[in-house]
Amino acid sequence: MFDHRPTPLANAVALELERYRASAAMGDTGAAWWALERAHILSQPELALHLRVHLAMLTYAVRTLDPVEAIGQAVRLLLAPIGDLVGRTPAGNTGRARVSAFAPMPVPADLRSIIDTRDKL
Repeated sequence: MFDHRPTPLANAVALELERYRASAAMGDTGAAWWALERAHILSQPELALHLRVHLAMLTYAVRTLDPVEAIGQAVRLLLAPIGDLVGRTPAGNTGRARVSAFAPMPVPADLRSIIDTRDKL
């Protein structure tokens, strides 16, 4: 009836979240945020994934004692459902608090191919 197998997009988000966790565990904040940004770009087409990534970003911002990022992520958790509802999720946006929540950004080619695969299903 329903196919509950993970989609290629969900698998790609999970891989980036694993990269984030591994980098964070090693104390590599730059690599951890890079993986979270990539997970965010991938997650945007699916609200549940998108919210999961923003929650991970919020958690990491709190863990790294970054109040600007934590507040920004809390706001984005509120904005994401609205953006999804009205179809105004800015493609390629990295999801960080230090960039506009409304600005589209270039999508890395390797991520574009994953997103394009999802769009063709």
